[in-house]
Amino acid sequence: MTRQRLVQGNEACAYGALYAGCRFYAGYPITPSSEIMEIMARELPQRGGIFIQMEDEIASISALIGAAWAGAKAMTATSGPGFSLMQEGIGYASITETPCVIVDAQRWGPSTGQPTKTAQADVMQAIWGTHGDHPIVVLTASHVHDVFEMTVRAFNISEQYRVPVILLLDEVLSHMRENVALPEPGELTIVERQRPAQTKDFTPFGHREFLAFGEGVRFNVTGMAHNERGFPVQGEEAEKQLLRIVNKIQTNVEKLALYESTYLEDARVLIASFGITSRAAESAVDALRKDSIPAGLLDLKTLWPFPDFLFKKLAAQMDYILVPELNLGQIAREVERAVQGRSAVDHLGRADGSLITPQQIYDRVKRQLGTLQKREVGAYGIVQ
Repeated sequence: MTRQRLVQGNEACAYGALYAGCRFYAGYPITPSSEIMEIMARELPQRGGIFIQMEDEIASISALIGAAWAGAKAMTATSGPGFSLMQEGIGYASITETPCVIVDAQRWGPSTGQPTKTAQADVMQAIWGTHGDHPIVVLTASHVHDVFEMTVRAFNISEQYRVPVILLLDEVLSHMRENVALPEPGELTIVERQRPAQTKDFTPFGHREFLAFGEGVRFNVTGMAHNERGFPVQGEEAEKQLLRIVNKIQTNVEKLALYESTYLEDARVLIASFGITSRAAESAVDALRKDSIPAGLLDLKTLWPFPDFLFKKLAAQMDYILVPELNLGQIAREVERAVQGRSAVDHLGRADGSLITPQQIYDRVKRQLGTLQKREVGAYGIVQ
């Protein structure tokens, strides 16, 4: 029988990775992600895995890619400054279709910023941080039990689509503790790397099947534009491969879209949130409904590819959409783009290292609903 345990967010991430079959971890300690590294350092050797503390985050992402191509499920974890250093490596993992998981426990930035203060300001870096068009999947979590499950999902998506997956946590979620019933082995589906039925004439780049180095096929792995065997190409061949690796994500947006919703059936006001801010949004929605305001909650788990289809559908129903987030408007921009003026979109940001409160969300909705009754709704919010 599964028993509840008092579990820290970072602990849930580490144990989720182990549950998913992670057997390699390379990293460098940085607040607020360090507990993930500490747990992996203790647990991996006991489970036949490998843990390496690298000299920096550039070396960490490089070791991660190498381990994946040696056949291991691999993960690293960091925070904002280290995540910045990893961007070139993430681009290499993207173009080489390397399955791996990168956890970013966000803190206030930029630069050193406030190392012990929370934020949700690495969203755009997670999506667009490395240069060039590239495939990436970005996930997040709002509860400690979510952290475990989304870590498992990150590995599953990475293995299924042969793509690097970024899991965005934040300082508060990483360090908070909640009672969680961790699943027993076999309760959650674990996706394993797809192998070709036969290796004769196998081309490693052109599909989702994967062969590690030393498994009987000669091929090349390079960060340059390459053909199906991994050797450099230019022009139309390069564009063809780029479109293939990007479209394997963008044509599966609905399959990759993970979210939780509350009270959407009759809602006319939508609170669209993610991560730790969804906790406050949930309480605010309850308070608004007690005040006879038909509010609903959309708690996003997949931040990229962004679920445009979902917001296009909801925009026809909603009079007003509020996006609370611990930054200056990173997901709000995506919501505005997806809604395309069919509903008023408002952003509630906070960037002082503290959390948005339920009262702040409640007050913003009440104030803006009053404003909407007096003003005409324009393309991206309220026309002056």
